[in-house]
Amino acid sequence: MNLHEYQAKQILSSFGVPVAEGIVASTVDEAMDAAAKIREITGSQFCVVKAQIHAGGRGKGGGVKLAKSLDDACEKASQILGMTLVTPQTGPQGKLVRKVLIQQDVYYPGPSKTEEFYISLLLNRAESKVMVMYSPEGGMDIEEVAETKPEKIFVETIDRAVGIQPFQCRKIAFNLGLSGEAFKNMVKFVEGLYRTYLGADLALLEINPVLKTSDDKVIAVDCKMRLDQNALFRHPDYAAMRDIYEEDPAEVEAGQFHLNYVKLNGNVGCMVNGAGLAMATMDIIKQSGGEPANFLDVGGTANAERVEKAFRIILKDESVKAILVNIFGGIVRCDRVAQGIVDAYNNIGNIHIPIIVRLQGTNAEEAKELINKSGLAVYSAVALQEAADLVNKVLAK
Repeated sequence: MNLHEYQAKQILSSFGVPVAEGIVASTVDEAMDAAAKIREITGSQFCVVKAQIHAGGRGKGGGVKLAKSLDDACEKASQILGMTLVTPQTGPQGKLVRKVLIQQDVYYPGPSKTEEFYISLLLNRAESKVMVMYSPEGGMDIEEVAETKPEKIFVETIDRAVGIQPFQCRKIAFNLGLSGEAFKNMVKFVEGLYRTYLGADLALLEINPVLKTSDDKVIAVDCKMRLDQNALFRHPDYAAMRDIYEEDPAEVEAGQFHLNYVKLNGNVGCMVNGAGLAMATMDIIKQSGGEPANFLDVGGTANAERVEKAFRIILKDESVKAILVNIFGGIVRCDRVAQGIVDAYNNIGNIHIPIIVRLQGTNAEEAKELINKSGLAVYSAVALQEAADLVNKVLAK
């Protein structure tokens, strides 16, 4: 589960990680009050107005603006709130901005220069260890740094059995070119990030930029955080931070009916039981000349109602030109799936999209009889290759 920047910073702060001061606002009036409070806290007229969406590259899309006064903060907030922000990560459709973060300007003058770094923590699945990826080239696209300056990307691997060691934190600070007070603060900062990663059960923690201020403090200016969905039962307070407006509506609806659904950019909708069979089904769709429009696993306990809901969700995607139902009746009964297909067809009505059905396993014969007696205009397949050929046939029409 992804979090907004302001939510991620709340979690970082709870683990003792220094962050830039900020207050979230949903209206222009709230933004004005927040800017006034930030000025009281920092003593500076300057603040930064940052759009809160689940996507990076906000600055490039005009979603991050420096305000030099309270009136300027009000104007910048009015420009950002309600805008459809398009970034490289949102796609051309963009995302509606419903909240802004009014954040202190941390690029203030001081005895030394400010420096920006990149630090992220994630799981190295190949080694089953936590990986700290970091670079002295922060504040920009890390993908570009990896491509053009691969020598600027460093990695530290941590064995969770022993945890991050002091020498590893010192090595990170050294590779980032720090010394003196800034070196000590970076060591503490990295230790705090690791505490947060484990304590909050994170799948990803990315800070870009990590800032060494002009007075040698080390703080998180921005933060991307993804929670491990399987560990949310341990963190009900984090689960309450979910923002469904930032998620695909179809995926949200599918979750309400315990359907595993992921929207893809294809033309063949697929409804399958079991993740392995779903992956094989998507492969066979590709081989037949189509593109899968979704991943949809109805699970092993699907009943007729859930199958009908699954059909409705697939049909909401206007790019779908055909639907392939591929069910192996191991735990789930094929006749339940067939009844769901019949109910969906009758209840929705006016379905003009070709439907290819392959049902094998428990009560497969009863399922075929149900469909045959229903009078539905569906294509029936027995072998997987036969289903693929039918996909190719209906797409060619």
